[in-house]
Amino acid sequence: MQRIYLDNAATTPLDKRVLDEMLPYFTEQFGNPSSIHFYGRKPKAAIEKARKQVAGYLNVSPGEIFFTSGGTESNNMALNAAVYSLGVKRIITSKTEHDCVLNTSLHLAKAGVEIVFVPVDGKGNIDMNVLQQLLQDTKCTLVSLMHVNNEIGTITNIAAIAQLCEHYGAYFHTDTVQSLAYFSFDLQQLKVHFLSGSAHKFHGPKGVGFLYINSQINVQPMFYGGGQERNMRAGTENVPSIVGLGRALELAQQETASTLAHFLLLRNEMKQQLAQAIAGVEFNGAQENVFAKILSVSLPPHAKNEMLLMNLDMAGIAASGGSACSSGTEKGSHVLEAIGADESRKSLRFSFSKFNTIEEVTTAAKVLANIF
Repeated sequence: MQRIYLDNAATTPLDKRVLDEMLPYFTEQFGNPSSIHFYGRKPKAAIEKARKQVAGYLNVSPGEIFFTSGGTESNNMALNAAVYSLGVKRIITSKTEHDCVLNTSLHLAKAGVEIVFVPVDGKGNIDMNVLQQLLQDTKCTLVSLMHVNNEIGTITNIAAIAQLCEHYGAYFHTDTVQSLAYFSFDLQQLKVHFLSGSAHKFHGPKGVGFLYINSQINVQPMFYGGGQERNMRAGTENVPSIVGLGRALELAQQETASTLAHFLLLRNEMKQQLAQAIAGVEFNGAQENVFAKILSVSLPPHAKNEMLLMNLDMAGIAASGGSACSSGTEKGSHVLEAIGADESRKSLRFSFSKFNTIEEVTTAAKVLANIF
């Protein structure tokens, strides 16, 4: 059976060129980067090279990049740091954020932090007028809004949000886990205080990410122990994965134009195939201001809807119903609920990578049409 992987918003396959860069740090370059002898110096240099790669991509100082275990840890660190180091009393976010932002916010609410959800429209766009009104309150505030929605692909205008936050004196955190490596970020122009990223979304390894922390703010350590990550995150560094993150980001930068064009080709082909084959098919989220890597498909009510994902998998097609972090639960998508999606319809998320082909997309569309 031919298997086709179209769940790249959940994770992407590791690029072999990234693996090749990582392998020496599992074997001959195995030293602890905190050691001052020969075996520690090369791993330490490799970490700092990766840090410079990330910093160069964002146009920031390497000292503002802190490696983590991934997007969830980075987002947790940002929100907790805002509250416990910066004195934030209110977090403005949206109900379409990733669970790690929503659940961290709800946890902080137990400590007395006010949580305010800015409305979104039926395509997942933030209501900028309401956000501006909320920011007129002088309470110490963190705005935490993602750049690209991981379920529907809608792109948020984080530049406009950053300008509002700067004007009203609010802190700004953006989760760029889905968009990092596919968009340009110049943090000398885009004024953010925290920015999160994760390697496995752009063909790097799982279990590694980073948090950018603007050097103009003073944040206390999140983990205590040794002096790793300039005393911010104690613990021996995951050297192979950090090396992989740097290499994956480097490759993604080199291939950005071709990758984005390929995403658009695949997305348009799948939309066209499904529109022709399935009566009543619709597409969730924005269709113009959207990241072409993601296509959220809304299918009309049908007796086979509840078994669609399983039947697709049995036919060799890997897709999802939404965020992979919520898989295995009976809970519906909080993103689709927030944008007012029709509960009687079934939504599937297809998401693409540079390794997918037109033939795979065409095959997947035909398989879905035949099952449906």
